[in-house]
Amino acid sequence: MQPIKKDVLDFKRFEFKYVLQTQLRKEVEQELRFFVEFDPFVQQTRHHQYFVRSLYFDDRNHTAFYDKIDGLKTRSKFRIRTYGKQPDPAIPQFLEQKGRHNNQVFKNRISISSTSAPPISNCTAPIVQHLVSCETSSPLLTQFQYESHRRQISPVALIDYIRRPYISKYDSEFRITFDEQLRATSTKELFPAQVANSSPMLTGYTVMEIKFVRHIPAWFHRIIQSYELRRVSVSKIVEGMIALGLAIDL
Repeated sequence: MQPIKKDVLDFKRFEFKYVLQTQLRKEVEQELRFFVEFDPFVQQTRHHQYFVRSLYFDDRNHTAFYDKIDGLKTRSKFRIRTYGKQPDPAIPQFLEQKGRHNNQVFKNRISISSTSAPPISNCTAPIVQHLVSCETSSPLLTQFQYESHRRQISPVALIDYIRRPYISKYDSEFRITFDEQLRATSTKELFPAQVANSSPMLTGYTVMEIKFVRHIPAWFHRIIQSYELRRVSVSKIVEGMIALGLAIDL
């Protein structure tokens, strides 16, 4: 069973990432369980995890890619996110804009099915054309339509992975996710016919991400110190584009 996500989600928060080898991930996750519980969306799912698929957009100059590489304090990118490998009316699809302003991460999201156009599946029109044709009062979709016209953004790569999410028992705004089995596919479609030529990313590693609004709890600081965890700046789409040979980190 796929987790059911909220149709609209807008937030600003801090997000810190750590890349863990398999054994270290097991040790850290085991200790974390004294302080966290599974996200309600996965409490009844197999292995308490779910599949995530994101189709990322960029322009011909790969501006979003190099904005991340260069560490710009203010940047953003568009993506379509869903939670299944095949079209399914029961699984939502979202248009998202995710970015950073100084040290905070922001994300704006709208359900594609809430627009006047049907959800993306195997539609004959290109995805950009499909979204541009939507009639809606959504500021996010309006911004996407503007960017598609001004910068000619289009899909560049598909990123898939498996996520296990946790929430702190003491602060519902402190969340931890473990992302593994990351793969990148060069495609302009959300549901390509073939993904056999996809490329693995960060093989043997898990991306652990903490998400919080105010501060890191003392118990997690102790885990950071105990396991000598080092925060890293890693982007799934950047790693994916490099793995696929679509762009180069100069």
